[in-house]
Amino acid sequence: VEATRFKGYRAAGVNRVSLGVQALDDASLKGLGRLHSAREALDAVAIARSAFERYSFDLIYARPDQTTDAWASELRLAISEAAEHLSLYQLTIEQDTPFAGLHAAGKLVIPDEGNARALYDVTQEVCAAMGLPAYEISNHARKGAESRHNLAYWTYAPYAGIGPGAHGRRNHLATERHRRPETWLTAVETTGHGIDQETAVTPAEAAREALLMGLRLSSGIDPAQFARHTGVSLPDAIDTDARQRLTDWKLLAPLDPLRTTAAGRPLLNRILAELASDNISDNQL
Repeated sequence: VEATRFKGYRAAGVNRVSLGVQALDDASLKGLGRLHSAREALDAVAIARSAFERYSFDLIYARPDQTTDAWASELRLAISEAAEHLSLYQLTIEQDTPFAGLHAAGKLVIPDEGNARALYDVTQEVCAAMGLPAYEISNHARKGAESRHNLAYWTYAPYAGIGPGAHGRRNHLATERHRRPETWLTAVETTGHGIDQETAVTPAEAAREALLMGLRLSSGIDPAQFARHTGVSLPDAIDTDARQRLTDWKLLAPLDPLRTTAAGRPLLNRILAELASDNISDNQL
């Protein structure tokens, strides 16, 4: 992070920045393989604050040996620094990553399901009490400070992917730019864009993607917006029997918009597996 570079971004028209802080604890940062210290992270946040009216940063929780009390204290400090927006991601172990190897060898022990749930609950409680309730599974903001950029993804609105490795969804096409910066730059200079792959998105695929993304939002899925962005009506995209069952279990709200309840949000993956209609196909649309 360089102050002059941030000022240059702002002068160029960028109006919001998000920083990957990850933790405000030096031992945790080292364990996560990060090269910066908590002090350096907070200094970077201060530079962002001086250049941008809107800024945010990310933290990871459910880290090895993390307690609810320690996380609550870290969250309060983070909110005092972030002011209006935080992204808070629970640490998960993905296959074929260095963390997966360490986890398999017993060198990286993360909280069990019960402790991870307790840390999730503390996240919701502290953020809500300090005026940053969750508006999406992992994102918290003061009213009016939600990230409009990310809301485009979650509402399945069209968006352009620009930089190396960026994905886009426009005009029923999924685009992916070249991942290596050097390859991307050469492609931009020779073709005027850095697109590596361009694939048609069928209405059925769009409906499933929009369902997956939209249920991440606390406000849920607006049926009219869903139909406008996918070409599929929301009732056609879901299993109505499953919706009634999940509503009876108080995991889904009883009325439109389609949304999870507070009890259902931690079970989102299971709800999606139940809710997405197996009957929808492009031949029907």
